[in-house]
Amino acid sequence: MTNFLLACGLYGYVSSNSLKSADTMRLILCICCGFILGLFIGISFPSSSLTKLNITSSIVSNFPIARDRNNVVSDEKHTDSSIKIRNATDEMKIWVPSNPKGAERLPPGIVASESDYYLRRLWGKPSEDLPSKPKYLVTFTVGVKQKRNIDAAVKKFSDDFTILLFHYDSKTTEWDEFEWSKRAIHVSARKQTKWWYAKRFLHPDVVAPYDYIFIWDEDLGVEHFDAKEYIKLVKKHGLEISQPGLDPKRGTTWQMTKRRGDREVHTVTEEKPGWCPDPHLPPCAAFIEIMAPVFSRDAWRCVWYMIQNDLVHGWGLDFALRKCVEPAHKKIGVVDAQWIVHQSLPSLGNEGEAKDGKAPWQGVRDRCRKEWAMFQSRVANAEKAYYKSKGVDSSNLTSLYKST
Repeated sequence: MTNFLLACGLYGYVSSNSLKSADTMRLILCICCGFILGLFIGISFPSSSLTKLNITSSIVSNFPIARDRNNVVSDEKHTDSSIKIRNATDEMKIWVPSNPKGAERLPPGIVASESDYYLRRLWGKPSEDLPSKPKYLVTFTVGVKQKRNIDAAVKKFSDDFTILLFHYDSKTTEWDEFEWSKRAIHVSARKQTKWWYAKRFLHPDVVAPYDYIFIWDEDLGVEHFDAKEYIKLVKKHGLEISQPGLDPKRGTTWQMTKRRGDREVHTVTEEKPGWCPDPHLPPCAAFIEIMAPVFSRDAWRCVWYMIQNDLVHGWGLDFALRKCVEPAHKKIGVVDAQWIVHQSLPSLGNEGEAKDGKAPWQGVRDRCRKEWAMFQSRVANAEKAYYKSKGVDSSNLTSLYKST
């Protein structure tokens, strides 16, 4: 009996321990399953989804693997955003190669590449500033001593002309007595020539609104000249570069520029023997002088670029004007029906400096001759360099100049 009870107790003890071990295993198994399930959920869903499920970021951050996953996702999002912003920024950059040099970063609609000499008000609407826009420009390089002469000349030009005075003696207020001076443009720099002024103040983009540009000296008699009629004749005969005929009785140098009384215009002439091996070249054709030239807008755009910045007297330019129009022997001419007188009055030529026993005017004339030679050389060298770059033998080409 004792043995039976002992056996029963031992069996009960073993059975009890077995039950406890089974419960423990089930508990451990549940914990492991829960841990694995939680880990799987943490890896599989981004933090934004967990937020929607009201699972706080503090709980998620307690799991190292989930925390690393969030960091990777965040970095990828940041990189994607940076790329999108950079691409959008590149797309918004403006670059227009056809814009003027230096303005490529501007939208074409805001680029103002041209200007003018129209005077504007300080008040009111800009669109109402100009009741009319002059179609032509006339410039005179002046000193106050020729004030009366310029007054007479300006009165030959209608309101269709913008008046621009270049003052080589720096005296501008002395011109206030003339009513027209109040609407004129005055530019002043002491002892500077009209070609110095032209290079700096008559850029083609500044004078672009004007159909024709007159660049005249101050010592011209205009009794037989009318600007309106002159423009009519220039247009009628298709002259791109022109000048009024000169009174043949008053100190003219070239046959080409002498007025002929039997015609409206002429474009060719005969010169001294040997001066014109080609009758279509200067000084027998394609030639005017530089005292009173008139340029069309297109011709001036070319001529302006040919004017040398350091050669201020313009000597030799008259022989080279033909480079800017074609055919030059038809589009460069002299208007005989509207003629002027070259008075040869003392002016800027006397503003030189007496040196080595020479009078001031002699020093000025010496420089004019030197500039002529320099200009000839520059044109010839530029042409040779161009033809050489194209593989063309320029030795047999007709010279631009003929010694006279």
